[in-house]
Amino acid sequence: MQTEKLLRGIENCSCGKSHSCPIEEVRIGEGTLQALPELCRNYHHIVLVSDDNTWRVCGEQTAAILGSKVQTSLVLHADGVVIPDEKAIETVRSAASEKTDLYIGVGSGVINDLCKYVSFGLGLPYYIVATAPSMDGYASVGCALILQGMKVTLNARPPKAIIAEQSVLQNAPMEMLQAGYGDIIGKFSCLNDWKLSVLLTGEYFCQRVYDIVYETAQQVQALAQGVAVRDGKAVSALMEALVTVGIAMSYVGNSRPASGSEHHLSHYFEITGILEKKPYFSHGIDVAYSSVITATLRQRILSSRPEKRPFDRDAYEREIRRIYGSSAQGIIELQDRVGGYSREIPAEEKFDEIRAILSEVPTPAQFEQMLGAVGLDMAQCWAMYGEKKVADGILYAKDLKDRYTVLNLYYEFFREV
Repeated sequence: MQTEKLLRGIENCSCGKSHSCPIEEVRIGEGTLQALPELCRNYHHIVLVSDDNTWRVCGEQTAAILGSKVQTSLVLHADGVVIPDEKAIETVRSAASEKTDLYIGVGSGVINDLCKYVSFGLGLPYYIVATAPSMDGYASVGCALILQGMKVTLNARPPKAIIAEQSVLQNAPMEMLQAGYGDIIGKFSCLNDWKLSVLLTGEYFCQRVYDIVYETAQQVQALAQGVAVRDGKAVSALMEALVTVGIAMSYVGNSRPASGSEHHLSHYFEITGILEKKPYFSHGIDVAYSSVITATLRQRILSSRPEKRPFDRDAYEREIRRIYGSSAQGIIELQDRVGGYSREIPAEEKFDEIRAILSEVPTPAQFEQMLGAVGLDMAQCWAMYGEKKVADGILYAKDLKDRYTVLNLYYEFFREV
């Protein structure tokens, strides 16, 4: 597997840094659950964390394989999805005792993030037993949480081991397979945002990491037919791709190689869905649809040469408070803290270079074709969210994060207020 090589790191990279990843084991394929006793030979007081669904899928089997090594089996209950908020964090934290020496999460995004965050805070290692190839955060340093009503990504530490049983991955809900595929296809968008930010803000860039993620996205694009029919090898390859991207994030110490404008829109749909108590798609599917939306923005910028609009602070705050309600003040304070609206961005004078970068991304039609190959249809996005919600997200999803993307560029030139 490519991941075996990547786990060894890169010394003296051309970007001026050395890259490393603290993950010790990645096991993807058939029979990997049976490796758990060997992988856990030095641990004797394990907290096993799952939710209602993942306990049935794989948690109970994992507990049986580990036997008396499991000190506590914590099953998180929720109506719908578990939200990684303060309450869930405390529940996972309180399951540990003075004897606890390892956390094992059984699940995907939320379970992984909760175990990553809590184990890091307690100074304990953790493993993740993946139940679906649904997102790229398994191997990353970041954990996505919802704190005080805001979507935040905090740095922690990757798991010491990632275990993914092929039969479990194959039988995950098709929505989760689509989500993992969509999360990787979104890399074409976020990598372009990275280049854009390098040009306009001088952000750090690593060509080697960029190439790893870009090539992984191309490989996953070729897996679409196999993923759509649950082919075992294709699903395992998708899982490896998701881990590869996570390692790339670990290399640079943040999510920049894997998260840009398409992720900001995804977070926006999730946060506003929670605030408004309205449905939203899973993260990776939102990323997939958002990649089409951001590609449309790039096309509009490419077809014009607009003038930068003056910033109206009062109008900006009104819109943020309208959209984000109780979470608005924290969002405004974040942008003030990072200088989101006070820094000078030389967009107009570098417009030719901007056009060259934006032209590297697949077109909206090409993105839609990639998504259609696994059964995703943009009509579902418009039906779920509607034009007004998408329009608000285009202008104000960027404010959830401190990262420059095409959303910032579009806002500077095309906003109406």
